[in-house]
Amino acid sequence: MEKTRSAVAVEDRYKILAAICVSAIIIPLVFTGPAISTPAVGRDLGGDQSSLSWIVNAYAIAFGSCVMAAGAIGDQIGRKRCFVAGLWIFIVTSLLISLTPSLLLLNLLRAAEGVGGALVLTSATSLLAQEFEGAQRTRAFSLLGTAFGVGLAFGPMASGFLIEHLGWRSLYFAIALIAALILMLGTRRIRESRDPEAQGIDWPGTMLFTAALVSLTFGIVRGPQDGWASLRVLSLLGGTALLLGAFVAVELRRPRPMLELSLFRYPRFIGVQLLPVATGFSFIALIVYVPIWFIVIQGRDAFTAGLAILPLTAPMLVVPLLAGRMAQHVSPGLLSGIGFLISALGAWLLMGLSPDGSLWAMAIPMLLIGVGNGLPWGLMDALSVSVVPKERAGMAAGIFTTMRVAGEAIAIAAIGAVLIGLTAANLRAAAQADSLSLPQDVTAIAGQIGAGAAHSPSAGVVSAMDGAINELARHAYTSAFHSIFAVLAVLSVLTAVVCILTLRRSAD
Repeated sequence: MEKTRSAVAVEDRYKILAAICVSAIIIPLVFTGPAISTPAVGRDLGGDQSSLSWIVNAYAIAFGSCVMAAGAIGDQIGRKRCFVAGLWIFIVTSLLISLTPSLLLLNLLRAAEGVGGALVLTSATSLLAQEFEGAQRTRAFSLLGTAFGVGLAFGPMASGFLIEHLGWRSLYFAIALIAALILMLGTRRIRESRDPEAQGIDWPGTMLFTAALVSLTFGIVRGPQDGWASLRVLSLLGGTALLLGAFVAVELRRPRPMLELSLFRYPRFIGVQLLPVATGFSFIALIVYVPIWFIVIQGRDAFTAGLAILPLTAPMLVVPLLAGRMAQHVSPGLLSGIGFLISALGAWLLMGLSPDGSLWAMAIPMLLIGVGNGLPWGLMDALSVSVVPKERAGMAAGIFTTMRVAGEAIAIAAIGAVLIGLTAANLRAAAQADSLSLPQDVTAIAGQIGAGAAHSPSAGVVSAMDGAINELARHAYTSAFHSIFAVLAVLSVLTAVVCILTLRRSAD
């Protein structure tokens, strides 16, 4: 009888593990899938690249700003409740998005979906730690990381298949269906747990941090349209500075702050925060924008676009695990530096990107970027806690997670804004050189190109442009990517230098 009960307990634990791992697949799927759907959404609901960028930005900002608060809520009211609540948010928001007639409503629902993602992620890791111990816990977290890699690697391809064959709304219906299956099959066996010493949630810090992220992202997104010296953009960027100042003032006075700012007195801890920012620009932003380039400039379907970036995303399945093993013999800082140098080489090779180039021509450069970013990706979390005293490791991990997601949100917004600005400048210069007159403001044209309007029957100005201007637009957008890749190559080299020089040893 005792043996039977033990077998049932083991079976329950692995069902819980399966449910949590499937939830880990959803989180990157909810992030990368909608990015590929952007051109299809633009054709259906309208909007330029600035408006459509919020499909990704709204989720990323809400996710990043709520991670710490979600962890505190789970400690206080229960991790299982938070996990279930996050799944319900996924179900409800995804179903509503699949029915929405408005881009504005879609973006608002995406923000709510980001809150659900934060609840699921933070509670999932705590629940795994509760259910498994020792070597089993290590294997469970390894499987969790692999599941996240599966979602990151194959999410774009699966999303593209759904978008191409069933429409962009089917993507959100599929997300809701998967979340519902997890809810029905996996959550009943999860035991509730909470932190008896939990002391509440830092609501002022959370609100100020969220407001600062939103203000900064709005400022970056509106820069190309309104002009960087416009009153609106300057007000948004100035407001960001004021909100961050208020956030710092509040956090310094809180007994249990959202972010313990005293950790930033460790120079190596500051260096570690650069790593997720660098991967946000050189990897995450490319997952968002390279598929759009395939769809808009090369006219490929969504499934092919998702398949085409597999060399970029697939290394995340194996390289982070290999990096963890190599770090037993080689300094993590040195390995991370080597990774960014490999990524820089890939970005440099992509400067030869051509509107009429083959998928194979891009495969090797994207593979280099994927492998290069995979090395620090597998080491960053451990580095974030190894560069501070052991008793501060928990808060260091929380700060790192927040900086990671917030950095990715800022990277996506910044790359999108720069693409619009560079495309407009390139298009203006090319039109003047060929003595062609553009039908409207080039910034608006650049925004429509980035939104996928070039392939929309009702795209207005872009679809009405003659062949010569349309060809100029394709090359202007591609040339903007060349400049982006040049900047990313330099950024990756600089990050490699920082890693090698500053992250060679742990905290005392």
